Amino acid sequence: MGLNVCGVDMLRSNHGPVVMEVNSTPGLEGIEEATGLDVAGKIIEFMEKNAKPNKTRTKGKG
Repeated sequence: MGLNVCGVDMLRSNHGPVVMEVNSTPGLEGIEEATGLDVAGKIIEFMEKNAKPNKTRTKGKG
């Protein structure tokens, strides 16, 4: 899908995990509350650590 960060909604089924939806702007409140982790902060730390000029994978401009 060309997204560097996204949220994926999955459900268990009799056939294994099923992807229900992919969100380009995920809400993190639920996962942060459930895990007690600062998921948004972890994503930012990862991006800061791994960002390189002119090396984005997205096809957009900006």
